[in-house]
Amino acid sequence: MSMSDDNSTFIREVNEDLRSDAAKAIWKRYRFVIIGAAVAIVAGTAAMRGWDYWKETTAARSGDAFLAALQLARDGKSDEALAGFQALEKDGHGAYPVLARMRAATVLADKGDAAGAIAAFSAVGNDTGAPAALRDIARLRAGYLLVDNGSYDDVSAQVEVLAVDGNPSRHSAREALGLAAFKAGDLKRASEWFGQIAADTETPNGIASRADVMLDLIAARGAS
Repeated sequence: MSMSDDNSTFIREVNEDLRSDAAKAIWKRYRFVIIGAAVAIVAGTAAMRGWDYWKETTAARSGDAFLAALQLARDGKSDEALAGFQALEKDGHGAYPVLARMRAATVLADKGDAAGAIAAFSAVGNDTGAPAALRDIARLRAGYLLVDNGSYDDVSAQVEVLAVDGNPSRHSAREALGLAAFKAGDLKRASEWFGQIAADTETPNGIASRADVMLDLIAARGAS
């Protein structure tokens, strides 16, 4: 082995010793911080997994309760279904409380309690904490119920905000407004709403067909 090789080996060993001494010094000085950080990471991971498990478990329980209440409603056990939905409104997790409110309102409508159903749907429609899509559906449900149980202005207060170009719910909102205007005897306004439905190339076939029928009926009455 040459002298240069001996020097290289010596220098490498010295460097390794220095690194080892530095590591020992760092460990001695910061060992409690390092240990604390490691414990925090482990504890944090465990907490997150525990939280995820708790959310999944409670959401699953809420889902089971929701399905059970739905089945009661399908079986015609309205009072028991309402009790189940109302319990979920208070104690459910995830999206189930607002879904329970919607289904409870539907049960009220099926029972013939139009006023109670309208109030329930309206409450969801005005709840800024509820998902926007569900709020729009709730407004539409209230609007359709109000066609037979309210005035044109009542329907308008619920759905006219949805009856604008680009809104996915505009077709149903315009139909509710057209029906309310027709019922009120305002054939000109009804014709305008149904005309908007007929002119919109994105209108679903069912709503478009009903709009054509209403426009023919309005024309037969001498208004357009």
